[in-house]
Amino acid sequence: MALDLTPIDARGLTFDVAAGGPEHGPAVLLLHGFPQHAGEWDQVVPSLHAAGLRTYALNQRGYSPGARPAAVEDYRMAECVADAVAVLDALGVDVAHVVGHDWGAMVAWQLAAGQPDRVRTLTAVSVPHPAAFAQALATDADQRERSSYIELFRQPGKAEQVLLGDDAAALRGVFADVAAERVESYVAPMREPGALTAALNWYRAMSLNDVAGPVTVPTTFVWSDGDVAIGRTAAESCAAHVTGDYRFVTLNGVTHWIPDEAPDAVAEAVLARIAD
Repeated sequence: MALDLTPIDARGLTFDVAAGGPEHGPAVLLLHGFPQHAGEWDQVVPSLHAAGLRTYALNQRGYSPGARPAAVEDYRMAECVADAVAVLDALGVDVAHVVGHDWGAMVAWQLAAGQPDRVRTLTAVSVPHPAAFAQALATDADQRERSSYIELFRQPGKAEQVLLGDDAAALRGVFADVAAERVESYVAPMREPGALTAALNWYRAMSLNDVAGPVTVPTTFVWSDGDVAIGRTAAESCAAHVTGDYRFVTLNGVTHWIPDEAPDAVAEAVLARIAD
């Protein structure tokens, strides 16, 4: 799964972007999660391209080798959101349909809430609005149990040792039902020096103070009932934090890795949202 990546200079860093589809089509910004990269969208984008959309799948901060600062505080959510905006600026895109999965969804929610003039529509996959997630962590024992892995991920050195030990067996193990070839495409870059630490710094810099305001743009949230990380309480609470047109799509029997396991469903949700 070799990606055709274009380097984009923004904020003194160099981000790798996989661009595709009709050159002058409406722009779609695709934001990946942990521990993946722009390639997680490669089974989704053909349907978007066929519909006339221009896609930009961004290797985010820490995942692009040229955008891998060392300090934990460099991975605060405000920095990651600013990256997305700066990349859009560098691409000459004033407003985009924004699609995010996992941590990419968190960036997408914050971007839509804070700068709605840059977001035409939002499709968030797996991870709900930050306020819904924070509320579930505070009130729902099931969500606290589901999120208990974060404690490990926030421990410098130990997390890397656990995830990369035994030929990265634990890192491979997080991917559940994802095809082995795709898993290897995600694991291999994480084994490069400094890459996994940079990816884990998103967790180490996270703060519950990063809660976003209400989202006013048309929004779809796609959640799967087989997701071990995000429970139903957080998912169903999402609607309370969207004042724009809102759609909640539940996929049955799919795990957290929705773009890998159900790419057609993701594409359908994105196209339906854009068409409304």
